[in-house]
Amino acid sequence: MTEIDPVDLTADLVRCPSVTPADEGALEVLHGLLEATGFDCVWADRGGIRNLLARWGKKGHARTFGFNGHTDVVPVGDVASWSVPPFGAEIRDGVMYGRGTTDMKSGVAAFVAAAIDFVRTSPPDGAILLAITGDEEGDAVDGTRALLDHMAKAGERMSVCLVGEPTCPDRMGDMIKIGRRGSMNIQISLTGKQGHAAYPHRALNPLPAMMRLMDRLASHELDQGTEHFDPSSLAIVTVDTGNPATNVIPAECSAGVNIRFNDAHDSKSLTAWIKQEVAKIETEFGVKSRLQVKVSGESFLTPPGPLSALVSQAVIAETGVTPVLSTSGGTSDARFVKDHCPVVEFGLVGRSMHQVDENVEIAHIRQLKAIYTRIMRDYFG
Repeated sequence: MTEIDPVDLTADLVRCPSVTPADEGALEVLHGLLEATGFDCVWADRGGIRNLLARWGKKGHARTFGFNGHTDVVPVGDVASWSVPPFGAEIRDGVMYGRGTTDMKSGVAAFVAAAIDFVRTSPPDGAILLAITGDEEGDAVDGTRALLDHMAKAGERMSVCLVGEPTCPDRMGDMIKIGRRGSMNIQISLTGKQGHAAYPHRALNPLPAMMRLMDRLASHELDQGTEHFDPSSLAIVTVDTGNPATNVIPAECSAGVNIRFNDAHDSKSLTAWIKQEVAKIETEFGVKSRLQVKVSGESFLTPPGPLSALVSQAVIAETGVTPVLSTSGGTSDARFVKDHCPVVEFGLVGRSMHQVDENVEIAHIRQLKAIYTRIMRDYFG
């Protein structure tokens, strides 16, 4: 019985130019392979997004190991800056190049190959569920969320889940993600009264009010960190008036703020704080305000326990490296899975993700498949 080569599968996926939200055949590649090797496959498409759910074993089994990942990728940027075709999957000196090689087509290829070979050689007493989306790099509204909604309606459930995102900062095996910070974006507009710059007393300038507000927000200490999280952060990402004139006081000024927050907060408490500070500015300066709040995800933690220990032991066995349990980095689809079942993340070294000439070491892809295989073997064994 020929084993599935995760390197060849990675190359097949990279050659599909699946810039989010387009699929361009990437999930079809996986669907055909999984269905041909005994997995029950269903499409959970929504909003024009392709989503694939593949199960081996009995639906609703009390021991169902889940994998989650995505096949969509970020745009390539300036193609002329690439030294290789972005979707060519070229291999040079033991390294494969192409958009998605790291984030995260190699991770998907590794867990698909591991799952297929595992059930063919060591059929477990349980089930394996693969939830793969084409909408993670974009708005992520109709991706993993749609898969989880479909599962709820169909009576599918994962007991635990491993998300195959690249998690290692420097070397293979050095980090497992057991949680993520929350993320939210706040757009603030302050409105005063337009006027001539030579007669400021006849106008109401919203700029001093905005500067005062931004200073208060940026200088406020949200917290000093918690047991498993670094301190929360607030970044001012834009301040703009759209005013091309030098002799006109503008009527409106807008600003954007991004907050990355730990488990000392939630989006509701932070929104209430922002509104309170804006209300103070309205009173002090006489301006009017508008707020728009978009929450990308709440902070969450899967406390160190059986699942993180299971993954850690497999990583140590296959790499000789003891991984750090971390909550660093941005958001991932684990923020949706955490409401379904315990979830951790482990994958490749992510140094080149989203960069020009994104690449992955061939040896790391095969090593990742071995780690995922060991995790399943230990979980069911």
